[in-house]
Amino acid sequence: MLKQLLYSLLALTIGISACQPEKKENQEEKTSETMKIEDPHSYARPQESVVKHLDWKAKVSFEEKNIKAKATLTIENSEGAEKLTLDTKDLKVDSVTLGDEEEKTTHEIGQKTDAMGSPLTIKITPDTKKVNIYYSTSSDAEALRWLAPVQTAGKENPFLFTQSQAILARSWVPIQDSPGIRFTYSAEVEVPKGLLALMSASNPQKKNESGVYKFQMDQPIPAYLLALAVGNLEFAEIGPRTGVYAEPSVIDDAKYEFGELEEMVTAAEELYGPYQWGRYDLLVLPPSFPFGGMENPRLTFATPTILAGDRSLTSLVAHELAHSWSGNLVTNATWNDFWLNEGFTVYFEQRIMEKLYGRDYSEMLASLAAQDLKAEIEDITNDNNEQDTRLKLELEGRNPDEGVTSIAYNKGYLFLRYLEEQVGREKFDAFLKDYFSKNAFKVMTTEQFIEQLQTNLLDKERVNIGKVKIEEWIYQPGLPEDAPAPQSERFANVDKQVEKFVAGTPASRLDTAQWSSHEWLHFVRALPVELNNDRLAELDKTFGFTQTGNSEVLMAWLLQAIKHNYEPAYFKLEHFLVNTGRRKFLTPLYGELIKTEVGKKRAMTIYEKARPNYHFVATNTIDAMLNWTEQNQTKN
Repeated sequence: MLKQLLYSLLALTIGISACQPEKKENQEEKTSETMKIEDPHSYARPQESVVKHLDWKAKVSFEEKNIKAKATLTIENSEGAEKLTLDTKDLKVDSVTLGDEEEKTTHEIGQKTDAMGSPLTIKITPDTKKVNIYYSTSSDAEALRWLAPVQTAGKENPFLFTQSQAILARSWVPIQDSPGIRFTYSAEVEVPKGLLALMSASNPQKKNESGVYKFQMDQPIPAYLLALAVGNLEFAEIGPRTGVYAEPSVIDDAKYEFGELEEMVTAAEELYGPYQWGRYDLLVLPPSFPFGGMENPRLTFATPTILAGDRSLTSLVAHELAHSWSGNLVTNATWNDFWLNEGFTVYFEQRIMEKLYGRDYSEMLASLAAQDLKAEIEDITNDNNEQDTRLKLELEGRNPDEGVTSIAYNKGYLFLRYLEEQVGREKFDAFLKDYFSKNAFKVMTTEQFIEQLQTNLLDKERVNIGKVKIEEWIYQPGLPEDAPAPQSERFANVDKQVEKFVAGTPASRLDTAQWSSHEWLHFVRALPVELNNDRLAELDKTFGFTQTGNSEVLMAWLLQAIKHNYEPAYFKLEHFLVNTGRRKFLTPLYGELIKTEVGKKRAMTIYEKARPNYHFVATNTIDAMLNWTEQNQTKN
């Protein structure tokens, strides 16, 4: 505990302001304090040598499904530095040299573990400023998703995208893959002619004839925010600093769906200060993308499942935009502190949606989040993993993806909402705005946050919440009894309609006029277990749930179909699972299927078809859930 407190106190000065030039003493201070953070998911030894800049020159080959590259790392060393230690996973390192003179040196790749990969140790001296690594990626690198033309919207060109979070950047770049280590980067990427390359950096808006694209990221980022996408892409402008990239057949739908993007950025700035990344663009990816969105700086990666046609699912965009402050600007120091990224972001997302659409709208979102959280706490507790319902996690020796649950997101959100309700919105907003400003481009531990909360809000405003209550929220499992309980009048009306239907009112006579997708989602979730299939068929015929284009409502309906053995929806269930790679949807659907022997057999049959379409992040989860092995392919 004393060691943690020391790290927390030292970490207060990590980072720089994006608005002013960094002074030399601050730079030295930042490097020194970065060295104090111990990351259980990285082999890096920043106390000896730390990466400050990456210059990446790469060639993308769809034929070989690999990237051949030269990574030049600019480093800062301690006085006695003898080696630079990097994270890698299945990289083929051809050679390593030092400096612009390409002086030869020795390197060693250490023993591999499943989650963390292998350390790459390079011999240096205290005077070494640059290290050059010539290497190529594996054809099955976990961060890289290579799509055949048939797996894209256009069906004519291949596609590549990366997913680096949490610790997969090391599978395509030799780097210090820790959220506590930030660096700037530049890149030159060669791709097949006719395709466009994009990164989490300054981006081109049109293809060129050479197929060579250059990129620059001047703000320091952690490795998990490194991103690359290559495909037949077009750009559509939305506002002066916002736009969207997508395949040609999708671009018009995407431009409409995200038409309020500029207003979202403005609303976010009015809440918590200036957007510090220049542009904010979105890239709509093919369906195998495993997340709803990924907050890569300057270029959010987004799932096509939010293209509902009515802008009803754009709260996901508000979430990824909010990451431009919480996560990208102020970053969790380790993955044990993941809630600092996601809890803040969900809170910020809710505030953006409230500002744009009103309190009654945002309360529906908050109520759905609370529903998800209670279900997740119950599931985790039933699996005898109650300690994973704490905000501050202990993930050493485990894959940090195990911490990606609704706990970090929604329990974190409710904790911040609790603080807001205790101190008042005006005072809490002032604290958050100051928090993002003072800690811009820094990393944050849970203990450091607690100290800043106590000093800059609770003590300052003389609010007596108490250490015991703060620690209950952060270090204890489950939810405190006095946790906020979002209330939605619009959902109360939905509940009345559910009661009427259960009591015998025909579906066609229910009062559903002008319902939003969130009300429909709440309605489907609230359907009771004892409902028979005739009544489900009545609902389906009246409201078209099986054919809905809203992925959130469809997923909830398919869950009901599995629970009730509603066979008319099974064809859609298989189609959805085969063609959707978003882990948020896959996990509950497969999880519900495997509760029965018949369902488990159906799950295995579908998964054999679907698995080639999924990203490693998804297969890593579903393989474990289904006990999937290569032998399963011959049995099913």
